[in-house]
Amino acid sequence: MKFDANTLPNDPEQLKSMLLELQYVVQKQNKELAQQKSLYQELLDAYNAKIAKEYGKKSEKMPGAGEVFNEVEAQLDDIETLSDTEKALLIANDEPHTEKAKPKRTPLPEALPRKEVVVDLHDDAKVCSHCQSALHKMGEAESETLEFVPAHIKVIKTVRPKYACRACEKEGIQSDIQIAPMPSTPIPKSIATPSLLSQIITCKYQFGLPLYRQETWFGDIGITINRKTMSSWMVRCSELLEPLYDTLKEQLLQQPAIHADETPLKVIKANKATSYMWLYCCGDDKPEGKTNIVLFDYHNSRAGQCAIDFLDDYSGYMHVDGYKGYEKTSATLVACLAHIRRKFIEAKGNNKTTGKADVALNFIGKLYGIEQSLKEMKDDEKYKARQQQAKPIVEEFYHWLVEHKEKLSPQRPLSKAITYALNQYEKFKRYLDDGKLSIDNNRAERAIKPFVIGRKAWLFSHTPRGAKASAVLYSLVETAKANGLVVHDYISHCLEQIAENPDALESLMPWNFK
Repeated sequence: MKFDANTLPNDPEQLKSMLLELQYVVQKQNKELAQQKSLYQELLDAYNAKIAKEYGKKSEKMPGAGEVFNEVEAQLDDIETLSDTEKALLIANDEPHTEKAKPKRTPLPEALPRKEVVVDLHDDAKVCSHCQSALHKMGEAESETLEFVPAHIKVIKTVRPKYACRACEKEGIQSDIQIAPMPSTPIPKSIATPSLLSQIITCKYQFGLPLYRQETWFGDIGITINRKTMSSWMVRCSELLEPLYDTLKEQLLQQPAIHADETPLKVIKANKATSYMWLYCCGDDKPEGKTNIVLFDYHNSRAGQCAIDFLDDYSGYMHVDGYKGYEKTSATLVACLAHIRRKFIEAKGNNKTTGKADVALNFIGKLYGIEQSLKEMKDDEKYKARQQQAKPIVEEFYHWLVEHKEKLSPQRPLSKAITYALNQYEKFKRYLDDGKLSIDNNRAERAIKPFVIGRKAWLFSHTPRGAKASAVLYSLVETAKANGLVVHDYISHCLEQIAENPDALESLMPWNFK
């Protein structure tokens, strides 16, 4: 709007009216500009978060994450006032420079069989090149290499002599033929031994090798075992091992604290397009000292009733993510700090400058730093240390979240991260109440990862019965791994022992297996 001094009225009241009208227009334009700027920032944040999620580094580790006292928030205002050049220099200098350690070769196990190959000089070369005198042996240079001997399969021929009575035959009396009973096998009238079944189970459920690839592998060594037969064997094995699964479940539900998670699964002949494999576990990543159990539970649903049915009124602590279905159970839920951190990392996106998301990540980094220092402590010592060191930081983090929630547009990724953190806060801070509890649910995420990786290879289950079989077999494989056992040996032993004595389950518990 332009004015010409010659055309302006001389009436003061009229000038005032024009000035107020002009002020209103300017304020309206400024408001629209602010809204456009806010919308632009929301779209930019969402774009950066999307790009970072799709193409950025997947590691959630932040610089200084192991440091307990890395006061980002104290420096934030100063950093935001720096020029772009100064910020770039600050970011570049923040990267720690570490020299790569020279790799060391691990000695080969002494238990492996060894074949000695002597590479000696020819007799004509065992003379001195200067005086032509005979050389004497002064020592040896040794090196070891590994040779792979392909797996071989052997046929076990079971011979059972038959016995009859000659005297009865001479008298024309019919007598019974005596023969020793057939040894117990996991699948009667099948060619599969416990060792062969364990090999197929291990290949699929530990190493993610689908049955159709195993069919090809067997064909390469001259054995015809089609995938349909192997699939039937897997179901039969799962049914045989189900009592062991149930015993492990009883042990799991006696633990004071467990972890839970769930992941999608495609089942071709299921009622719904997407089914779910639920996971429940306890213990940690160290086989010694704790009860380590990992159990999978298949359902054609993600409803909270699935967890209710499995847990059977379990009222202990259960570490979970933010899924609402777990709230229907009787367990005392403990939220996961790693999921809270993930929201702030997504909100930060690929933004290289320090911002409010970094302040939240700094609080979280401090809490993880404290947990790292408490790693070797007993439960009661952890509780006391958390009350002294972690509790003040948790409370300060909460006040920061509340303070900044109202300052941001609800649509911005950072605002969504703050809202998620506040919604999980009451469940999250429970980890302070007991030294047995974990700061996150990473135990469950690590336990479910082998299933997710295997799913990329075999893609789907054909029937619900097959999916239930996979749940049982995955459970025993992952429980064996969690207890530091050789999976093939453990599964083979379980199949053999249960076939002979179905009631001797206590000796097959992973911590009792020798």
